[in-house]
Amino acid sequence: MSATVSLQQLTDQLAALEQAAAAEIQAASSAAQLEDLRVGWLGKKGRLSAVLGAMGKLPGDERPLVGQRANLLKEQLQSLLSERVQAVKSRAMAERIAKESLDVTTPCSYTPPGHRHPLISTIEEVVDIFAGLGYRVSEGPEIETDYYNFTALNIPEHHPARDMQDTFYLGDGRLLRTHTSPVQIRHMENNPPPVRIVAPGRVYRRDAVDATHSPVFHQVELLALDEGLDFSHLRGTVTTFLQQFFGDLPVRFRASYFPFTEPSAEVDVQWRGRWLEVMGCGMVDPAVIRGMGLDPERWSGFAAGLGVERFCMVRHGIDDIRRLFTGDLRFLEQF
Repeated sequence: MSATVSLQQLTDQLAALEQAAAAEIQAASSAAQLEDLRVGWLGKKGRLSAVLGAMGKLPGDERPLVGQRANLLKEQLQSLLSERVQAVKSRAMAERIAKESLDVTTPCSYTPPGHRHPLISTIEEVVDIFAGLGYRVSEGPEIETDYYNFTALNIPEHHPARDMQDTFYLGDGRLLRTHTSPVQIRHMENNPPPVRIVAPGRVYRRDAVDATHSPVFHQVELLALDEGLDFSHLRGTVTTFLQQFFGDLPVRFRASYFPFTEPSAEVDVQWRGRWLEVMGCGMVDPAVIRGMGLDPERWSGFAAGLGVERFCMVRHGIDDIRRLFTGDLRFLEQF
């Protein structure tokens, strides 16, 4: 460039630069090429900066004219670069889609393995232990009548024991069962003794929701009815079950009350240094046996029941029963 420069010369150089830059930008076919062009044209050492370096040789009143033209050109080139980058990326994506020919209806090649819910696993383990002791599974409806849920179990109308189980009543007079004991009555109606059954299932009570209570929970109950059964058979069965489930831990029986068993007991295990209540049990009340049309002088039996959620929480160290019902995958994937 000569020692002197005119306004017209710089204006012509900017016009030529605009045409050349636009042509090169349009011809670029990749994002990498466009980035090189941006640096080559607009960078600190780029071609536009080289032209503007000669502005200092212009008279003072002409310099703003060149500066305005240069700024306008810079904005135009930046806009062209941006538009071309988007066009290049869109074309590359279209080519990739066409090349890969992805069939979105094709089944995926990998399905993550599922997890057994801890409640289901606990029920299955409890049932398996009793199955090994000679018991078979029996089930019944969750919507029950007052007769099967209460009366047949020696809990007549207005009996105080009904207050122990705050009940959900339905509009037709039926109710949501408060325990799985009605399964025992239904089974004995259709199956003559000897009887050995285990009854797992969902039950309902009007409990306020907190860390240890839920209006919906699960129970497992067992019933044995035969000639000559006494409390020693009950004690041996319950102790064997608890030690198979929790390990070889101390087990104790405490006198208690249930309207359908006499005598009745609460059962504790010594878990991690303290006694923990885990079951209720007792000998089937003769009135219940008589109500089934059987002779309580000949037939005797025992029953026991446990809350599945409590067993599950103790086994896995779960501190809040609500965790079992939230469906939170972060919690469930631990099991």
